[in-house]
Amino acid sequence: MSESDLRDFAEDLHETARASFGESTGTPYFNDSFTETVGGYLVEDGALEGVEPCYFRKETDTGRGAMEVFGYFIGRGGSVLDIVTADLNRKAEVIRKAEVQRALRRARSFVDRCRRGIHLDLAETDRAHPMALAIHNAWPELSKVRIFLVTDGRVTVDAWDEEEVAGLRCTYELWDIARLHRLASSGRPEEDTVIHLDPPLACLPVPGDDDYSCLLTAIPGDVIAKLYDEYGAKLLQRNVRAYLQARTKVNKGIGETVRNTPGRFLAYNNGVSATASAVVAAPGNGGVHEISQLVNLQIVNGGQTTASLHNMWTRDPRSLDGVSVSMKITVVGGDVLDQLVSEISRCANSQNAIKEADFQANGPFHVALERLSRSEWVPAREGRTAQSRWYYERVRGQYQVDLSRRDRGKQQREFRAENPIAQKFGKTDLAKYDLAFIGRPHDVSLGAEKCFQIWTSDVLGGEAPVVPDRQHFQHLVAKAIIFGRTRKIIQSMKLGGYLGPTATYVMSLVVDRCADRIDLDEIWRTQDLPAWLREAVPSLANDVVRPLLVDAPAAANVTEWCKKEACWDRVRASAWLL
Repeated sequence: MSESDLRDFAEDLHETARASFGESTGTPYFNDSFTETVGGYLVEDGALEGVEPCYFRKETDTGRGAMEVFGYFIGRGGSVLDIVTADLNRKAEVIRKAEVQRALRRARSFVDRCRRGIHLDLAETDRAHPMALAIHNAWPELSKVRIFLVTDGRVTVDAWDEEEVAGLRCTYELWDIARLHRLASSGRPEEDTVIHLDPPLACLPVPGDDDYSCLLTAIPGDVIAKLYDEYGAKLLQRNVRAYLQARTKVNKGIGETVRNTPGRFLAYNNGVSATASAVVAAPGNGGVHEISQLVNLQIVNGGQTTASLHNMWTRDPRSLDGVSVSMKITVVGGDVLDQLVSEISRCANSQNAIKEADFQANGPFHVALERLSRSEWVPAREGRTAQSRWYYERVRGQYQVDLSRRDRGKQQREFRAENPIAQKFGKTDLAKYDLAFIGRPHDVSLGAEKCFQIWTSDVLGGEAPVVPDRQHFQHLVAKAIIFGRTRKIIQSMKLGGYLGPTATYVMSLVVDRCADRIDLDEIWRTQDLPAWLREAVPSLANDVVRPLLVDAPAAANVTEWCKKEACWDRVRASAWLL
């Protein structure tokens, strides 16, 4: 890829971030939006389970001990802390090793200060208070810290040696503009993951069909725990990843077997079903086949077993001695990877309470919505003839792939004009718009991935498949306009923290009170909010919703309070009328 390609992609990332808030580069809200944008790629890739954007920076008089982070997430059942930091406005230029080191040191310093209670020095209304408090409260259960540096510049080092933070193992991942561009323009939702097995695993090859083959093996419990520790969500099949991640507590039966009869685990446990895009296996000693390498290993059934073993291993690495797990590995060629893996997931999980909707990320609804978004033009503004479209990104990175297929210059300029980045939205976005509109702001506050899972199950799910038509698409865009404009109005009020929950709850309350006044067809035609709604948002946010959110009962954590249905019940019971 050329340097100009990288500069263009960096500008696209900045434009996407600016479109969310209308803020210039460098402001806290821009930094949050940038983290949300890039974090979406990393979540889709599986590098992150999730991310809560929250920019925080604090300098010291000496410069030593300065802190700066862009977001965080506590995953793996509360055992792993992920911190996202960034070095921005580089425009594809090279970042020196010393600058990378400084950014990582500032993030590490913040983590240590959270452990020691920096939240006590922050006002409860400070936007960083919920993040600092959550990290402090989670510390006793943490076993590992991962720091992700994302940048629109280029780094010259491939890896960074792990260190320790207050006795915890601390690893680093560097995502520069070149690596992000490869991920966004590859047409695949994640980077290739190559796993080397040493010692190799003995296996039994089983002939399959023209487009797949199978291997049967038994994998040591500590090996599968270590793989999950290193690769995390990348091991969980993408269409049911959110569901499997949610099941991270140790299953009682698994725990009892490991503690009391570890040698019988292979007999008692159903094992793991997995897929891989390629496998290196060859005859070993005595003619037994051995697996030495797996490419893009994904667990499609057995996520609870994997997470439970990892949970026990993090507390006592010797607890899995003598434990073996049966594993069926289906090797699937790239041409049919998405289709066949989804079907394998569906069949392998048929005995579990996973709904049909959990497998519909590539289903008829999303395919139809994508098709509509490529054909439906936004009504031209009065006195103008130029039109644009709202671009639905069914697969993350699709926009960049479509752009790269066009010649640089005129063709790419026309594509950008017809498909503005500000009018690009993805699967988790549409779930957020829809759930906020139907009065479920507490579910939106759970985060993008969980929100999408709930929407898929409760809204999209059902016996009859939902296939959107033109009006459905236009109404969805109208909901996106309500959500986006409401958030921008509240952001301009400079209220401090909790922008996301405040905007979501304001939208839900407006719809709850004024459903008969909201004309989605009119919002689609004008591409804007009606005057009465624009005027209502500031007073609603300032006088009603925000006090009810921040004044959490029994001094509860505000961020957690917003995720509860009781919070919505309280806001909904307010006396505000329009």
